[in-house]
Amino acid sequence: MVIRQISSNQWDYLPLLLLGDEQEDMIARYLERGTLYVCEEAGETLAVCVVLRTSPHVVEVKNLAVAPARQRHGIGRKLLLAVCGMYAEDAVELGTGEVPGTLAFYRACGFHPVRRVRNFFTEHYDHPIWEEGLLLRDMIYLRREADTDGK
Repeated sequence: MVIRQISSNQWDYLPLLLLGDEQEDMIARYLERGTLYVCEEAGETLAVCVVLRTSPHVVEVKNLAVAPARQRHGIGRKLLLAVCGMYAEDAVELGTGEVPGTLAFYRACGFHPVRRVRNFFTEHYDHPIWEEGLLLRDMIYLRREADTDGK
């Protein structure tokens, strides 16, 4: 597997990006301002991740998605941890729905909850979003601290 940064034609990855964020206009808010990374194997794109710098020492993962046929094979974890390594001197934040499986995944990757944005999904998306049988309402922000001791 190879992880590489995509500097042009980011919209070519829209089908995968829509797995991580269901609404195209929401993706448009961050895609061209952020940095897109892809995980590839034998010429096939397996996963995508968009990272946006939000302050001098904080980056935010705005989108993380794995191709459906390759989910639950550790690819998302490898990509996310590689991205965290690229930004080791920064805290890494991300927002997600309050879904037990998703929150457990991020906790296993070293993230911890830091804040909640009430009604984010119901106020910012033009349709209800369901995950694991749950209607998403609040955005839960999680954070992984900077690697300040060089591990």
